[in-house]
Amino acid sequence: MPIKWSALLVSDAMDMVEEFVNQAADPLERAKIVANEARKISNLPQYLDQRLVRLICDIERIDYVKSSIGAVRKDLPDEAIEAERRSLSHGRQPALVG
Repeated sequence: MPIKWSALLVSDAMDMVEEFVNQAADPLERAKIVANEARKISNLPQYLDQRLVRLICDIERIDYVKSSIGAVRKDLPDEAIEAERRSLSHGRQPALVG
């Protein structure tokens, strides 16, 4: 049974999301390094250390975003994506209405 939504458009959207996430990964990694360094400040109160640990954990959540992108990709029907690509390479034809 053919799907009524575009698996190819969803796949293309995930490509874009992944690109943006990858662009953010390096600055977030640098932010995590700085936050870890801030934890080493002498005489830092425990409540601030806890906040910094929380910040570091939040930054690391980018891995959850990446796994969510993978989950979306995994649920896309491969055969539908390929069928749409083939259809687009031959040009779109109007659907026959009966």
